[in-house]
Amino acid sequence: MALNFLLKGLVVGLSIAAPVGPIGLLCIRRSLEQGRVVGLVTGLGAATADAAYGCIAGFGLTAVSAFLLAHVSLLRVGGGAALCYLGVRTFLSAPAQREAQVKADGLASAYFSTLVLTLANPLTILSFVAIFAGFGLTASPSYGAAAVLVAGVFVGSALWWLFLSTSVALMRHRISDSWMRAINRLSGGGIVAFGLYSLSTLLPR
Repeated sequence: MALNFLLKGLVVGLSIAAPVGPIGLLCIRRSLEQGRVVGLVTGLGAATADAAYGCIAGFGLTAVSAFLLAHVSLLRVGGGAALCYLGVRTFLSAPAQREAQVKADGLASAYFSTLVLTLANPLTILSFVAIFAGFGLTASPSYGAAAVLVAGVFVGSALWWLFLSTSVALMRHRISDSWMRAINRLSGGGIVAFGLYSLSTLLPR
């Protein structure tokens, strides 16, 4: 039974993490610029947020999800503005001239920045609820099963970020400064686009 819930959690985590979005672009850019460790820590911030939202869905914490969805406009303004700011910084940044030194504060910044950005999209809860319903997980038989399921979500998401950061980091020494500059422009523009889209959803239809 526990293994079954763990495997389902793995699939859910991979399903949520794999689609390319602003966090994926950020992970790719940081893996190229600063190496695999920073890219992986960036992804782990998103995996932690995925686990938090999976916990809300898995344990049926309707009061928490209702609170977040009631303040979705405010969270979207904050998240969209943060993405736009981060995208502009990425777009304007110059390629690193030397190997980046991985420091504890740099890793903490990479982790918490993506944690906050991912948590700023409370509609992720709806994605989890929909996927959980598809797997028939809307009513976990016990808190233990729900905990195993959430652990699977985190591991599945973390495995995707490990794969992505490692794959991208293997190419970093083959990329010239001109290519890195182009990647900064593309990823920065993409992150800004995601931020503007998030803000545009607040406009009256």
